[in-house]
Amino acid sequence: MGERVRARAAVALGHWVEPSEVYARGRALREEVAHAEHRVVRLAADRPAVPDFVDESNTGRVPDLVPLRVGRMLVSPFAFFRGSAGLMAADLALTPGNGLEAQLCGDAHAANFGLYGTPEGRIVMDINDFDETVPGPWEWDLKRLATSIVLAGREGGVSEKGCREAAEDVVRSYRKALDHLAEQPFLESWSALGDESVLTKVDAAALLDDFAKAAKKARKNTSARVAAKWTQRGADQRWRFVTDPPVLTPVDARVADAVVAALPAYVDTLRESRRNLIMRYSVSDVAFRVVGTGSVGLRNYLVLLHGNGDEALVLQVKEAQPSALAAHLGLGAAKHEGKRIVHGARLVQAETDILLGWTTVEGRHYIVRQFRNRKGEIDPTTLERDHLDDYGRFAGALLARAHTRSVDPRLLAGYCGAGSGGEELDTAFGRFAVDYADQTEADHAALVAAVGSGRLAALVED
Repeated sequence: MGERVRARAAVALGHWVEPSEVYARGRALREEVAHAEHRVVRLAADRPAVPDFVDESNTGRVPDLVPLRVGRMLVSPFAFFRGSAGLMAADLALTPGNGLEAQLCGDAHAANFGLYGTPEGRIVMDINDFDETVPGPWEWDLKRLATSIVLAGREGGVSEKGCREAAEDVVRSYRKALDHLAEQPFLESWSALGDESVLTKVDAAALLDDFAKAAKKARKNTSARVAAKWTQRGADQRWRFVTDPPVLTPVDARVADAVVAALPAYVDTLRESRRNLIMRYSVSDVAFRVVGTGSVGLRNYLVLLHGNGDEALVLQVKEAQPSALAAHLGLGAAKHEGKRIVHGARLVQAETDILLGWTTVEGRHYIVRQFRNRKGEIDPTTLERDHLDDYGRFAGALLARAHTRSVDPRLLAGYCGAGSGGEELDTAFGRFAVDYADQTEADHAALVAAVGSGRLAALVED
């Protein structure tokens, strides 16, 4: 990988630089790494066998939940991809990079873009998972997103040509969004939101109905609804979670006390006005909940709080492990992995959860956030070809906006092809995405074989 450019300090405060000069710096990077070079897939020489990788990635997880994680990864190549960010990172470390660094999502697959509510009540779509966030080459996120679109399309029955073109559309939309953001006043580009208005701007109008349906569901997805479905009042008049094994289970008094004891430290990580808000609530119950695919086996608690009258607030206290990308980027462990995730989310998202913070429970690092904060999703594996294209364009534009929060959009636009000249980049990333999707299918087949031989235990859900 080429020497990294100090992108974050491209323009020093008080030293104005002509925009054309910043574009020119980006264009000059094409001489170091031509667009066509991004098409090649390289596998690490010491790449572990899939069963060994899975074993390693399960280190530190709750042992009883490991078979459930394997079972969820077993469902499809796309599901395997969602749980194998570290395996891809080892391969991406061998791919060319132009040196520009951004704050990465780290796991920018298509299912990690979701809807949620802003403090003003708007429903927006953005990257919504930052477990792997670290500074790194912008190419890593874009290649992971493009590859995931191919895998999602294949699972949904989209033709191979359609999958390839959808991956290319991800990159094309990324480039066009960069062009747009590079021309905007800094304050406007910084605060750009991923609401439904963006769909027409990125030629994704076919997705409007999908977005509207998901947004309608998201508006109902609140703490009040969770409390209505998952809690009940006991004989002592205290509200508690209703268990639903293996997804939602009770915790013993020691664990509950430890989680509650960690909340004051969490409150200290919030902005002062929000501390005043959260302190008005009182804790009613704590439970353990299984979440996600890649996150299965991590310690994840739900904390039920009550506020004004029957008002409920549910917080998620989720274990934060080191980023799977860190070792492949030469980065050491963070002082606090929860703080790393929160700072990454605050930098990348245009709007973050006002109650997002971090804490430590019994020596382990955690993030804390609202659970079901009007969250929703558009499942990319269910989309037909024209909608998959639109989803890819929307996600590509959102990723571009996310990256430009940490790297000057004019630099990236200059490299990627401001105005024109970027078609070769679209083709190169599209070719990479198809080839890496093939590799992922081979990796998934190896997982299936490992489970079939008894090498790995899997719990397959109904």
